[in-house]
Amino acid sequence: MTDMANADLDTTAGSAPNDLEAFWMPFTPNKHFKRDPRIIVRAKDMNYFKADGTPVVDGTAGLWCSNAGHCRAPIVEAIQAQAAELDFAPTFQFSHPKTFEVASRLTAMAPEGIDYAFFCNSGSEAADSALKMALAYHRLNGEASRTRFIGRSRGYHGTGFGGISVGGISPNRKFYGTMLPGVDHLPDTYNRDEQAFSRGEPAWGAHLADDLEKIVALHDASTIAAVIVEPMAGSTGVLAPPQGYLKRLREICNKHGILLIFDEVITAFGRLGYATAAERFEVTPDLLTFAKGVTSGTVPMGGVLVSKDIYDMFQGDGGPDHAIDLFHGYTYSGHPLAMAAALATLDLYRDEGLFEQARANEAVMADAAHELKSHGLVQDIRTIGLVAAFDLAPVDGVPGKRGYEAMCKAFHDENMMIRVTADTIAFSPPLIANETDLIDIFDRFKKILDAVS
Repeated sequence: MTDMANADLDTTAGSAPNDLEAFWMPFTPNKHFKRDPRIIVRAKDMNYFKADGTPVVDGTAGLWCSNAGHCRAPIVEAIQAQAAELDFAPTFQFSHPKTFEVASRLTAMAPEGIDYAFFCNSGSEAADSALKMALAYHRLNGEASRTRFIGRSRGYHGTGFGGISVGGISPNRKFYGTMLPGVDHLPDTYNRDEQAFSRGEPAWGAHLADDLEKIVALHDASTIAAVIVEPMAGSTGVLAPPQGYLKRLREICNKHGILLIFDEVITAFGRLGYATAAERFEVTPDLLTFAKGVTSGTVPMGGVLVSKDIYDMFQGDGGPDHAIDLFHGYTYSGHPLAMAAALATLDLYRDEGLFEQARANEAVMADAAHELKSHGLVQDIRTIGLVAAFDLAPVDGVPGKRGYEAMCKAFHDENMMIRVTADTIAFSPPLIANETDLIDIFDRFKKILDAVS
């Protein structure tokens, strides 16, 4: 960095930076952002704040993660206290008490039979960890030929090489070569003609799970390690599973000895009104990835919840006590600050009944969102849990332009943060949102729709 680029850079609380050039922003059109930036300098509860003090309603819980709201005192205080007591401890060959406490809390919330927790730092790491566990499990089980993964079109499993290989969002894949070999994909579950303006699980589409049988017939079950899906596909535009779809996937996986992985990085910790989507849909996977809401976004953390059958396979039957059973992990797995944040966050969810509040507000949010059904720009609306998505009519010949303009106008004109994927707008507010908050979000969005018409 040159002295000129570094000059006068002010990063104190409540200020905006004077130099934007050096940061290469992820998933962002950098040139446009740096001409017309959207800067936030602090946050509290349901709001972010601009440098001039203007509150910005958080319609997206940050990035699907700030489920308990922002800068909640119990979480902040727990992180501060932990930093002063134990800043870092390795979890390779050593550990600290809170890792075991968090693991016990999480497995108690998980479906029956999911009894172990592995920790990492993000949803991307969680997805790659689950894939590696599946491969190793089959090798230990004497089925080393099971190396193939089945993802799903429009699926998102983070940005590691494993995640983008099993993921099905083209722009996330096309620049990065051949990725993992031997991956196939189920079709996505969305059909606007059959499912338009759905609330909750669409009635049409359970039969799409049967495409897994076709993939098994093509490759043979003896080559397939695992199927990985998001119970609700979030990043692609909020695609709820059709009624019975996930149960059918579970049945087919059981039939052919294939592991089932649920990517619950978005759906866990109350987003669908329950601790996990597995609980809501009454389907138990073999591995369940999580991140985001586990610390309400305050400290990076992710992980994999693992069935007892898989864990026991790694323990062997009489190998030497000194032998490592899982050759995988990260320097910051089980970081003390993340563990402290997780415990405080889980306490907030429990003490304030936030999962139950989200469940009670599902109909409120759906009603407020579907009030906009008749707007001329709206081609479809999908709602489930405390999530809503709007497909907007694209600008002729310029897909994605209208959605991007809506996001910019939301921030600058209506003081609200929304999430955009091409011309789809998604809402996933903090679980602390009340009825007034939810109605306000969609009242503001109506003004945005009018402005970009």
